[in-house]
Amino acid sequence: MAKRTNTQSPAPHIADSHNLIRVHGARENNLKDVSVEIPKRRLTVFTGVSGSGKSSLVFDTIAAESQRLINETYSAFVQGFMPTLARPEVDVLEGLTTAIIVDQKRMGADPRSTVGTATDANAMLRILFSRLGKPYVGPPSAFSFNVPSVRAAGAITVERGDRKAEKVTFTRTGGMCPRCEGRGSISDIDLTQLYDDSKSIAEGAFTIPGWKSDSFWTVRLYAESGFLDPHKPIRKFTKKEMHDFLYREPTKVKVEGVNLTYEGLIPKIQKSFLSKDKEAMQPHIRAFVERAVTFTTCPDCDGTRLSEPARSSKIKGINIADACAMQISDLAEWVRGLDEPSVAPLLTALQRTLDSFVEIGLGYLSLDRPSATLSGGEAQRTKMIRHLGSSLTDVTYVFDEPTTGLHPHDVQRMNDLLLRLRDKGNTVLVVEHEPETIAIADHIVDLGPGAGTAGGTVCFEGTVDGLRRSGTLTGRHLDDRATLKDEVRKPTGALEIRGANTHNLQNVDVDIPLGVLVVVTGVAGSGKSSLIHGSIPASAGVVSVDQSPIRGSRRSNPATYTGLLEPIRKAFAKANGVKPALFSANSEGACPNCNGAGVIYTDLAMMADVATTCEECEGKRYQASVLEYRLGGRDISEVLAMSVTEAEEFFGAGEASTPAAHAILERLAQVGLGYLSLGQPLTTLSGGERQRLKLATHMGEKGGIYVLDEPTTGLHLADVEQLLRLLDQLVDAGKSVIVIEHNQAVMAHADWIIDLGPGAGHDGGRIVFEGTPADLVAARSTLTGEHLAAYVGA
Repeated sequence: MAKRTNTQSPAPHIADSHNLIRVHGARENNLKDVSVEIPKRRLTVFTGVSGSGKSSLVFDTIAAESQRLINETYSAFVQGFMPTLARPEVDVLEGLTTAIIVDQKRMGADPRSTVGTATDANAMLRILFSRLGKPYVGPPSAFSFNVPSVRAAGAITVERGDRKAEKVTFTRTGGMCPRCEGRGSISDIDLTQLYDDSKSIAEGAFTIPGWKSDSFWTVRLYAESGFLDPHKPIRKFTKKEMHDFLYREPTKVKVEGVNLTYEGLIPKIQKSFLSKDKEAMQPHIRAFVERAVTFTTCPDCDGTRLSEPARSSKIKGINIADACAMQISDLAEWVRGLDEPSVAPLLTALQRTLDSFVEIGLGYLSLDRPSATLSGGEAQRTKMIRHLGSSLTDVTYVFDEPTTGLHPHDVQRMNDLLLRLRDKGNTVLVVEHEPETIAIADHIVDLGPGAGTAGGTVCFEGTVDGLRRSGTLTGRHLDDRATLKDEVRKPTGALEIRGANTHNLQNVDVDIPLGVLVVVTGVAGSGKSSLIHGSIPASAGVVSVDQSPIRGSRRSNPATYTGLLEPIRKAFAKANGVKPALFSANSEGACPNCNGAGVIYTDLAMMADVATTCEECEGKRYQASVLEYRLGGRDISEVLAMSVTEAEEFFGAGEASTPAAHAILERLAQVGLGYLSLGQPLTTLSGGERQRLKLATHMGEKGGIYVLDEPTTGLHLADVEQLLRLLDQLVDAGKSVIVIEHNQAVMAHADWIIDLGPGAGHDGGRIVFEGTPADLVAARSTLTGEHLAAYVGA
């Protein structure tokens, strides 16, 4: 055995000196020359009020540059197929490693996207059934509801020697149900919502949004096609006319010398409305689709999306549709019971994926659950699954509020996962407001001090104890604990729900008190959303603010989204005696050079697009002639540059007094968005800001019952106090407020708590407690009761 003669420790290797990610001079969005040094192979939490610049630093600077540099390692040909990323506004970025981003963006809204397809669990199940299923029905594609069966025959020309033509037959076996095309439901259109059959087309029979009588592509096409009598009431159409009107195949016609394609009304509506994502539609179009279209379970496949042959093949009496419908924790047990050496590696991989679901707290889902129905927190945890068993180390994992949608009981489990990723030698960067997650950090970066233009600087860097002593807004509020109310409000009535059985609910009967603040809580997957969104009757006058994301292009801003621009344009038009359309940057008043965008985008193929400020309007988006019109001494571009607080004062009194605009601005200020500028693109808002913008918009709707789904998402500890004041204002104004929430400060502040559980999926769906927060704490009979008691120090 060789002896060591040199007992001195060797000098550290130069490669070990690169243990920091250095950021110098970051100016992305509202960041003000931010410089930070982030330790590698540690857990770093970024905190600060919503809109302080956390996401700008972590996602738009560090993670974006890492991804851009990785993309640059590919050839220009490959880069042409990848998303183009611009270099962030930063002077120096050193020490970056490969970044894996696990954000809260909702997963694909395509109706065929499910939990199984998004996590590759379905792909493994399809191979399993194609190998072991009896009877054998075909390759893995025969079990895919995204693949239709195809049969074709014909001649092809192959120029090889003397042989020219060959007869070829082609078949592909897919698993798609032919009737619903793999969607699981079929749509039925209510014709009374499309037209008034007592009128003729010439009299304006169509009631479809956007179908105007002078529209060349819609109304005039039907009126002048030659297939219909435009002056005859629709109810008097002959059988042939009615068929041509509703179902005719696409046919070329000439209208006023222009070649157009005529097709029946139903296929036209299906193409123009039903093939689009409902959430991306304008509110009035979405309302029309919800009125006109009803979705029913496909009778041929019974909602399984699969063809009859795919459902006929079974393993131990279970077909692939049954397997996908099982709760994942049950499916994991079923797969564990399969012992087949010929597919052992496949079973091991599938078992690992399913166990990851259970470990991360999503064992209550099923693989056939549409991915669009997952909450933000569920979507983020689903994306985490593929990284849990990964052998990669020295990777930077970037998380966006991973505790969103988690009950306090589940937060500890998420913390353990973050620490496990770190302990494997990875750098973990987390944007978070949850005190329990902040407490486990090795390093804290606190941004602020305020939001928007008042933020964008680093207020503190260091340890958790240092943050507590720092006196920053986060440090002061880190140990905040809401107290139980001495006296709760008395209900004015009750909303009765009887026999609720949506999803996992088990015939729930409950009376929800009205006129008070009600919090519905329980572990993730216990049935809270199913009870409230799925069981409250539509006739109850409910204003629902759910977690669906705000959709908006870079032309959308708080003024357009909230409807604020409408009264402002009318006020400008009235003061100057001109048309309101002049004051829209998307209409007549737009700068002709940049079409009202304020910037000109140059496409550089595989390089990032370059945006340059429009020289003609100097980024103001309007024609010079429009900017000569003034209201209260300000032009329209100056008004859109105002913050909500400034605009509230401007439109509140004096020459520019506009009550309709002032009411909307008051609501924006109430939800804590006073710092936002009216013309700031929606694409630059943080998740918390978008949620509150949505809340402010819905507060103007008429309705006696407000349902809020996790309104504390993305809110800093200091902002939760303001939210509680806002909820109190709504209740004191005579509204009934029902909040689905895990935040313990909101629970403690409630007048009444409804706790669902005791577990998730089929272990939940029952009411385990109803009563005041004080009674819940005293009883400690549920998981929520135990955590709330610990929170309030009882």
